[in-house]
Order: sequence, then structure tokens, then C-alpha cells
Amino acid sequence: MVELKSLSEALNCVVLGKAEFLNPGGCQKDRVAEGIVTEAIACGDLQHGGTIVEGTSGSTGISLSMVGRSKGYKVLIVMPDDQASEKVRTLEHLGAQVELVKPSSIVSGEHYVNLARQRAREIPGGFFCNQFENLANFRSHYNGTGPEIWEQTDGKIDAFVMAAGTGGTIAGVGRYLKEQDPELKVCLADPPGSSLFHKVRSGVLYTQEQAEKQLQRHRYDTVTEGIGIDRLTANFSQGLAEHNHDAMAVIDSAVQVSDQEAVDMARYLLDHEGIFVGSSAALNVAAVVKVARELGPGKVLVTILCDGGQRHMSKFHNPDFLKDFGLRAASDHARDDLSFIT
Repeated sequence: MVELKSLSEALNCVVLGKAEFLNPGGCQKDRVAEGIVTEAIACGDLQHGGTIVEGTSGSTGISLSMVGRSKGYKVLIVMPDDQASEKVRTLEHLGAQVELVKPSSIVSGEHYVNLARQRAREIPGGFFCNQFENLANFRSHYNGTGPEIWEQTDGKIDAFVMAAGTGGTIAGVGRYLKEQDPELKVCLADPPGSSLFHKVRSGVLYTQEQAEKQLQRHRYDTVTEGIGIDRLTANFSQGLAEHNHDAMAVIDSAVQVSDQEAVDMARYLLDHEGIFVGSSAALNVAAVVKVARELGPGKVLVTILCDGGQRHMSKFHNPDFLKDFGLRAASDHARDDLSFIT
């Protein structure tokens, strides 16, 4: 856990980031991969000599490749072909077989998750990890990340803020923290093109980008990778009372963060903290600024620094790519204050 001191000073509060990008696989997905594989072996779903199969935007695949290789399993990763090329090269170096597919809707059989499920059925001994729906994801954070954050803050925390991809981290951490202090606020950070903001705020899965049919790439109209979604996963649903009638609602509120705000925050963190982060971490921290302004001074806010910038050089940290995407490179203007966060 590290304090982002420039933000703490600017916001008159304490901003803490759990540096999950320092994990061996480079993000918090190491916890998920270990949890899913360990549970699958224990219950017999993954047999000796089997193949671990997953559909992922890249980070979970990298973690699964490391866990799988260390335990003697083959790994097949199915991922969209528009993700940063660094992820593909890393997966291949780790010994995973990579199948790249065109981005498509989750209702299509050609969606990378659906294809991964199909491949697992086709391969003898194939095990589909199903990170979006497999609650081993949620449990890895409820039993691990959440207690660590509570201990590392000595129980002095007012808000936990982060984005959702599968939803396992925010739901798992949020539920654990809420059980320790029901007054603690859990806030979702959501990128453009995702429906979760409106689900949390109004109970309806909806996003303006879909309504106006202005998607630049596919259903997720954002430069960020691995976060934002337009359906409810089993893991994210652990944070919603309507899907857990015997449990409290975990996610209290949501804020939206634009691509430009995420790009600018990444450069701000590099300039003022010396921390080089990827798109998800940058969006998380930008959201913390918005939540801190809502809560007022003197609060302690925690987020997850989930990815390093090294995996995002070809896209999120590439000025030419950003320009093509309609964004300003962060180096084009000053970032000496937080005025770029609206």
C-alpha cells in the first residue's frame, strides 16, 4: 500500500493505492488465477495433464499462464485482436497458446469468452476458467485483498474506489470491508461505453454510447482495456443487493471517468509520484479524485493500482494511437493541478 502524496495534499485527504502491479504477473489477476486453478484442482474439475482455457483481454491470461506453467498445465488463451500487442507477446513467451478473434457482442458465438468455453469443451481435459462467472474470483479478493487492505489501513478507511471488469475485485473487497464497517463507502469507477454506472445509480443497465450507436471500436467505446461491461456477471452481482437478498448492498455509488481524464491522470502520476501505470489504474485514481471531492476533506480513500504502464505502450501510452482515437496525448498540456478531472 502506498500513499499518493501529491493527491493527498491537493485533496486534503489521504489517498492510498494498493500496488497490485507489483505482483509477479503484473496485476491483481494473479490472485484470481491462483484461486480459480487451486479450487478447480481441489474439486477435480482440472485433472493432471489438462489444459487451462480462458477468454480474457490479456491480464488474467498472463496470470493463468504463470500459474498453469508452475503447476504443469497447458494454457490456451482466447482474446480480442484489438488488445495491446505487448500482452500477446508476453503470453507467448510464457508458453501459452493464443487465439486472437475479432471483437463481437457477448451474445455472439464468436465472442472471445464464448469461444473459450467452446474450446474447453473440444479439448480433452480442457477446463474453462470462466473468470466472469466463477465465484472463486470473488472469493480470492474477499479472503485475500480485502483483509489485507483492512489490516494495512488499521481499519481507518472511508471509501474504496475502483473499476469493474469481471467485478470480482470490487465485490470481494467491498463486501469484506463493508462487513468490518457498514458506513464505509464503496464506489464504482466506470469508463465510457460501460453500462454499470447506470446500473448502480438507477438500477438499469444502460449507456449513452450504445443508445446513440457511436461506438468507435465495438461495444466498449473506450481506450481502457479490461474494464467496463454491459452485462451483469455473477461476480459483480455479489455487490448488488437485488442479487443477494440475504446480504447488504456493497456498491454504494458510481462515477464516470472519461478516456481523456484517464490518460491525463496516468501522466500526472508519472510526473508527481514517479509511478508508471496502465489504463485501469489511471482510471481508478481519476475516480478517487471525484469521490474525494464528493466526500469532503479529511477522508481516507483506497484504490487498486492494478496494472503497470509497460503493457500499454502501443496504445494507452502511444500518442499516435491516442490521436487516432480522438484523444490528446497527455504531454500536450500541463498537469500541474487536478483541473483536468471534472
